[in-house]
Amino acid sequence: MKKIIAAMAALVAAQAAIAADGKLVDTTYGEFGSASKVRMGRLGATQDWKPSWSWFESNGTHLTGYWDASIGYWQLRQYKNVPGDKSHIVDIGFTPVFRFENTNKLGLYAEIGIGAHLLSHHYDNNDDGLSTAFQFGDHIGIGYVFNKNWEIALKMQHFSNGSIKKPNSGVDYGVLKLAYRF
Repeated sequence: MKKIIAAMAALVAAQAAIAADGKLVDTTYGEFGSASKVRMGRLGATQDWKPSWSWFESNGTHLTGYWDASIGYWQLRQYKNVPGDKSHIVDIGFTPVFRFENTNKLGLYAEIGIGAHLLSHHYDNNDDGLSTAFQFGDHIGIGYVFNKNWEIALKMQHFSNGSIKKPNSGVDYGVLKLAYRF
């Protein structure tokens, strides 16, 4: 676990260095989620869509979005439905996200996204199964931007392979997100 935390800290530092140049990353974030007999930690970086990709501008609000790249760690707490048996999964994801927000990027926002995730191995935990390493990850969330740099959000996230292969019971997380904008 210490190695994973150290690797995540190195990733955040690398993202910050890239963002300081203003080239690839607009925001970095950390997320923590929980579901039945599984916990998840994730780090990610986002890049805002072009300013011209903005719709429904009215009364200081608009619909826009961002690209989200992430790496996560899932701790399975009832692996293969054996109480106390543990395993883990590494999750790499890429998600386009639509966000309805104030045009000044401050205050309350709502977002929705669906993207692709690649898991290090199949999910088999607590009577739930995902029989493919490829998963769709969709989420809906609300958040608040406190100033130009910090935001917090609550999200519901669902992972499923879209019934490409059975079993496909899906995994649903409640997620807390803390983000820093450069």
